Amino acid sequence: MISGFLFRKMDQRIIWVASFLGLLAILAPVLNLMTDPQSLWHLPDYMISLAGKYLTYALLALALDLVWGYCGILSLGHGAFFALGGYAMGMYLMRQIGTRGVYGDPILPDFMVFLNWSELPWYWYGFDQFWFAGLMVFAVPGLLAFVFGWFAFRSRVTGVYLSIITQALTYALLLAFFRNDMGFGGNNGLTDFKDILGFTLQNSGTRAALFSASAIALSLCLLLCSAIIRSRFGKVLIAVRDAESRTRFLGYRVENVKLFVFVLSAMMAGLAGALYVPQVGIINPGEFAPANSIEVVIWTAIGGRGTLIGPIIGAITVNLGKSWFTAALPDYWLFVLGALFIAVTLFLPKGLMGLFNKISTMIRQNTFTNTQPLIPAPSEQGGEKTK
Repeated sequence: MISGFLFRKMDQRIIWVASFLGLLAILAPVLNLMTDPQSLWHLPDYMISLAGKYLTYALLALALDLVWGYCGILSLGHGAFFALGGYAMGMYLMRQIGTRGVYGDPILPDFMVFLNWSELPWYWYGFDQFWFAGLMVFAVPGLLAFVFGWFAFRSRVTGVYLSIITQALTYALLLAFFRNDMGFGGNNGLTDFKDILGFTLQNSGTRAALFSASAIALSLCLLLCSAIIRSRFGKVLIAVRDAESRTRFLGYRVENVKLFVFVLSAMMAGLAGALYVPQVGIINPGEFAPANSIEVVIWTAIGGRGTLIGPIIGAITVNLGKSWFTAALPDYWLFVLGALFIAVTLFLPKGLMGLFNKISTMIRQNTFTNTQPLIPAPSEQGGEKTK
C-alpha cells in the first residue's frame, strides 16, 4: 500500500533519478573494491569519500528546497540543523574511541581530559550506543526547528525578517559551540574518530559503505519529498507559498503546515550532517557559520528551486567547481561563486533545471511541428479521388 502510494505520487524524472542513485550505491563500491587499482575503471578511495560528501551536500540542498521552493520559507540557518546532526554523530564516534585516545581515558574524550573535566556531562550519556545517536540525529534538529517554528510561524514572521532570524539562530549556535565549557570540543570540535559500528573508518570497505548509505538516503528522501509535493498536502504547501493570506482565509492552519514541513526539512538536514561527519572525519563550530547556510541557498538557486532534482544538481555542480577552483584559482573562488549566483538570478531565474525544461519543451515543439504525415493527402498525390 505504501509503495503504491509513493509511485502514484511521483513523476517519471524523480523515479529515474532515485533509481540512478540506487544503482550508484551499488556500482561505485564495486568499482572501488573489486577492480584493479591500475584499471581505468577503478575508483580510488579519495574519490569515494569526496563523492559521498557531495551527496550529503545534495541532501542538505534538497531539505532546503522543500521549505524554500515549495513553501516559500527562505531559511538562512539550515546549516545549523546540518551541524547539529553532525555533532550527534560525532559524539557517538568520540565515545567509540575509548582507551585508544591520546590520554587513554575509557570514558572521557581527549579534549575533556585536556580541559580537566572530572566526569562526563549528562548530555553525553547514551551516545555510546548507535541507536541512541541515530535517534538524536533526527530529534535534536527536529526539536530545535519545532520550537523555533512554533514561535516564529504563530507570530506570522515571514519574508526577509524570518530569514534574518534564522541566520541569527545559526550565528548564536556558532558562538555557543565555540566555548570550551559547552563540552563539545570548543574551536577544535570533534575529530580523531576511529571506527563506526566496529568498522574502521579508514578502511576502504567502510568508506564505500558510507558512500552507499549517503546515496540511498538521498534517494529515499527524494522519493519522500516527491510523494509529499504531489499529494494534497503538497498543493496546500504551494498555495501557502503563492498566496498565504488567501490560503489562511480558506480555513487552512498555515502555521501548522509551515511547522510540519520546517521540522521535516530540519530532520533531513540533520541526517545529511550525520552522514557527512564520518566521511570527512571532523565536525567543528565552523559548520554553523552563516556563510555555509547562504552557500546552500546558492546551490539551490543555481540548480533550480522548486524542482527537487535541481538542488541536487546544483549542490554537486557547485561543489565540483569549488574543488577545482580552490586548487587552480584559490584567490578567486568566492568571486566566481558570487558571479555565478548573480548570473543565474538575472538570466536563469529557474536555475539549471528551468533551462533544461525550456530546452526540452522547445525540442518537443519543433519535433511536433516538423513532423510530416506518412501518407500525403489525395490532392497532393496528383491523382483522382476515389469514389
